[in-house]
Amino acid sequence: MGRIAIFSDVHGNLPALQTVIEDIAKRGIDQIYCLGDLVDFAPWSNEVIALIKELHIPCLMGNHDERVAFDHAVVPLKQHTAEETLARITAIDHTKGSVSSNHKRFLANLPAQLRITHKVKGKNLNILLVHGSTRSNSEYIYENHDPEDLLYMMQQQQSDVLIMGHTHRSYLRRLPFVNGHLPPMALNCGSVGRSKEGQPLATYLVLNIEEDGIQPELIKLTYPVEKVIQGILESDIPDFYTGLLKADTKLVNG
Repeated sequence: MGRIAIFSDVHGNLPALQTVIEDIAKRGIDQIYCLGDLVDFAPWSNEVIALIKELHIPCLMGNHDERVAFDHAVVPLKQHTAEETLARITAIDHTKGSVSSNHKRFLANLPAQLRITHKVKGKNLNILLVHGSTRSNSEYIYENHDPEDLLYMMQQQQSDVLIMGHTHRSYLRRLPFVNGHLPPMALNCGSVGRSKEGQPLATYLVLNIEEDGIQPELIKLTYPVEKVIQGILESDIPDFYTGLLKADTKLVNG
């Protein structure tokens, strides 16, 4: 019946985004959605926004998009070291100063949620797209999240499939059957531009929708990481972020 590509958390990483877009095109998928966080940490935030606009990809407002669009203050995260906290503040300040006013207006008008409906087994299958959770674009929903809370969120939003980003960690999770004609699913499409899964891979989700059900598939792609490292080194973004990519590259190579 159809295939849908969903990605999230590009974080200014244009080479990774281009790799994902090219792969989606090769697969012949024409329905594409983005769950947000287009900006921060790699030096191509303007170029990423421009490409999303050029391709008319429906996109949500991630927490980083919101912070840059409305100049929200940076709140330190308890899981970060002092070094990462300083690098994070410097990188976000750089993005705030470099993203064009036109692109900030684009970010400011992005929605919090998107809904997709498909017919499966003769009934509507309701797919809800969010950045973090149904409650907030900054809430982390990991793979081990309480299933009762996930089902509560989905029931509140009348959704059969909940698709998220934000954690930079992909997963496919089927939940206990409650009501409806298909078991509910909670899916995370991972991160295009800043994976936290131990390897610098650009990850996205494909939904294969058939008349009798839905099959999710995670796609993980290599991209020119050295180009990103060089881009960071030539920008005002802290070199701290090249260290993360280099560490991940060593895992891939060896």
